[in-house]
Amino acid sequence: MKNQLLRLLAVAALVFSAPLASAHETIQAGPNGGRLLTKIKPRAEFLLTAERKVQITFVGEDGNPIAPAEQVVTVTTGDRAAPTKLSFSKTVTGLLSDAAVPAGNNFPTVVQIKANPEAKAAVARFNLNTAICPGCKNPEYVCICGH
Repeated sequence: MKNQLLRLLAVAALVFSAPLASAHETIQAGPNGGRLLTKIKPRAEFLLTAERKVQITFVGEDGNPIAPAEQVVTVTTGDRAAPTKLSFSKTVTGLLSDAAVPAGNNFPTVVQIKANPEAKAAVARFNLNTAICPGCKNPEYVCICGH
């Protein structure tokens, strides 16, 4: 009897937690059409360029790009067995990775941004899926239609 009750409770827990597990985070597009990382202050836009380099643009509360200060950005992506760690250089409008993202698609991606070299890193995680969404026509990593 006790085992049946435990089994019933386990099944109920799975049934009631399933809708929570399938909920997608709301994704916002940045000013350049990239993924807006909202857990980071100031917010930052992650954009994969045509050359497969990562462009980071910092965004103010008004939604407009702001000049980078002394932020330090690191992106780790690629195959889990051999991940690629990208470092960045300042440009006029933001930061640009020194190397390209490896060929392929749907890589787990970790973005770490420090406000300054001594600060604790804010972390954003997502899959870098470059397939085009049929609904909003954005790359899947920037899909705003929530399908």
